[in-house]
Amino acid sequence: MAQPKYTTHLGMVDILPDEVRKWQYLENLIREEAEKFNLEEIRTPIMEQTELIVRGLGQLTDIVSKEIFSFSRGEDNYVLRPELTAPVVRSYVENHLDQRGGSQKLYYIGPMFRAERPQKGRQRQFHQFGMEVIGSSDPVADVEVIAFMIHIYKKVGITNTTLKLNSIGDPESREKYKEALKAHLKPNFDKLSEVSQKRFENNPLRILDSKEEEDQPFIESAPVITEYLGEDSLAHYNKVKEYLNDLEIPFEEDPYLVRGMDYYTQTAFELISPDLGAQDALAGGGRYDLLVEEIGGQPTPAVGFAAGMERLMIACEELGITLGTEKEVDVYVVTLGDEARKWGIKQLPVLRDKGLSATMDYMGRSMKAQMKDANRENARYTLIVGSNELQEGKFTLRNMRESEEVSLTLEEVIQKLTPG
Repeated sequence: MAQPKYTTHLGMVDILPDEVRKWQYLENLIREEAEKFNLEEIRTPIMEQTELIVRGLGQLTDIVSKEIFSFSRGEDNYVLRPELTAPVVRSYVENHLDQRGGSQKLYYIGPMFRAERPQKGRQRQFHQFGMEVIGSSDPVADVEVIAFMIHIYKKVGITNTTLKLNSIGDPESREKYKEALKAHLKPNFDKLSEVSQKRFENNPLRILDSKEEEDQPFIESAPVITEYLGEDSLAHYNKVKEYLNDLEIPFEEDPYLVRGMDYYTQTAFELISPDLGAQDALAGGGRYDLLVEEIGGQPTPAVGFAAGMERLMIACEELGITLGTEKEVDVYVVTLGDEARKWGIKQLPVLRDKGLSATMDYMGRSMKAQMKDANRENARYTLIVGSNELQEGKFTLRNMRESEEVSLTLEEVIQKLTPG
């Protein structure tokens, strides 16, 4: 077989028709459930100004320092969006969504881009769905975000999950904790991994995210942030836990759980599944009360989560969860001869107008080949049309599942296939 002249970029994959049906099933499910939660969809461009992403994520995050696709046009600098929270907030500020009144309860589904090393479930072009509630500081908003996240996975059929929960406090609490963490780590600075040494001065909380083996003893013995929470932060955290208990949503407190972006405050959470092995994270999020102001809006509280679609697809595959149904067409019109072919082309719109999916052969093949193609297209029925059928005004309708045939007029065919 000849090698293709052109191929996809490393870490970017084609989603082929058989797979697209699974994606459509998930996307439709998310949209249907979002409507039940009274969420509204928002769609932002895949390209954003570099400064927005840098200010939103933080100059020292791995995403900004190593993983963004960036380019320039004239004096303007742009990136392909690596996440959607900052773009959604940019849209909120730019389009004055606060003037709609109340908190804005938004969701999204779409592609993101990160120039990291591709691995299973993590491509350079990947897809996320998520939810953002902008304008509410109430712990109820935190819990609704968490509830929607878990609800989606349950609807798909993934129930063996664990919700990890923490609070990273307000800026004052976090600064106190950063100093305590640095004091704890400093005596063993030379033993930390190279990446943790780089984070030590300006982003020490990210050391708690480290997966490097040499860092683990110092992380496990580190002070916990909840001991440094101010009164308001502690009250907020306790309310979130109380509401989760009221909803009977189990959780595990993880005092070392931090979010990778600089804009997070207060509640932090992550949903994992032990069924997925080492790469067990399904979704994560938290509160980001500083971001709206950071990118030019008025001080505005907000909370949200993001979840990887590819990770969700892999989880379903590993757990044997079927997404949607196989491809199926209601009627495949099998034509014999030119007159029958002309008749078939004219009747396809008639069948479709009645709410039926209908198709026919595009290649002028034999009846045997057309029947074989009808099987490949998973047709429920074939409507066989030749010169005799055209003269009599009756056509052979074959039930492809039960191998039964009846001779009917077109009106009778439509009546049989569209009961009621």
